[in-house]
Amino acid sequence: MSPSVASIVDAVLEAPIGPSFTRIGYAVRRRTANWRNLDSYDLRGRTIAVTGATSGLGRHAAARFAGLGATVVVVGRDALRTERTRDEIARESGSAAVHAALADMSDLGQVRALAATLLAEHPAIDTIVHNAGALTADRRVNADGIEVTVAAQVLGPFLLTSLLLPALRDAGPTGRVITVSSGGMYATGLTVRHLQMADADYKGSEQYARAKRAQVTLNEMWADRVPASQVVFHAMHPGWADTPGVEASLPTFRKVTGPLLRSVEEGADTIVWLAADDAATAVSGRFWHDRRERSIHKLPTTRRSDTPERRSDLWAWCVEQSGAVAP
Repeated sequence: MSPSVASIVDAVLEAPIGPSFTRIGYAVRRRTANWRNLDSYDLRGRTIAVTGATSGLGRHAAARFAGLGATVVVVGRDALRTERTRDEIARESGSAAVHAALADMSDLGQVRALAATLLAEHPAIDTIVHNAGALTADRRVNADGIEVTVAAQVLGPFLLTSLLLPALRDAGPTGRVITVSSGGMYATGLTVRHLQMADADYKGSEQYARAKRAQVTLNEMWADRVPASQVVFHAMHPGWADTPGVEASLPTFRKVTGPLLRSVEEGADTIVWLAADDAATAVSGRFWHDRRERSIHKLPTTRRSDTPERRSDLWAWCVEQSGAVAP
């Protein structure tokens, strides 16, 4: 199908949101846009670290990377589960270059230790995939008093990116930072003052959406500060994928939408593509869904919230809270 027709089909799917996020949207786009088969990529010589890699999208992406020849670091917070996943991926892919590393991304001390381990064992890191994080029903805080959703999905990735930046630069033109966000962030605006929800009004889904909104904003801000010739930054959302996280956190949603949910393989496709394809090095700071750039706003209200002042406040807050030395 011609590129112009494929673009029209894509726009029709994207407009009402729902069809775009389902397995139908994935299947139609894959056919009409003539996507390159992921199996055709060769990632030998590259080192890729994936957080939250013991299940769901992260595990599938890590296994794909290993199968394509990359050296893969499986990052998880539970030692036994992480090592088991490492062993499974090594066996499935036939690769001896699958490693395990431990860190709870909501614990900034563990994030620093993770960065030290990665830098000691892998002087050049081609890609870091920020995938860790979950939607929790009850409000919890880390040892520093930060709400854990925000700590794991905003501060942890921010700190790890800053610490790994030299190694990502050393990787040359293949240095990439990929953040796995969520389409749920479309419903909420950018906030710093209320980024962490209080006990009285805490809702896990809303807290998750606020953190995801912060993620995609920071993705653009990193790209503004780091030249694309050194490292590129991309965020993506996988659509509605049937992951263990969805099963545990959104059982009613999963029951209602079950037949339309994407497989883990379909949800992870754009993660792998962004790490493998040269198209990802041509631009930086973009937000992707199904291998195509998307706006980070669908509502006027969220666009109005995205002010230069709030962006500046978000960056300053992340630096202050994480202790990161960021550009």
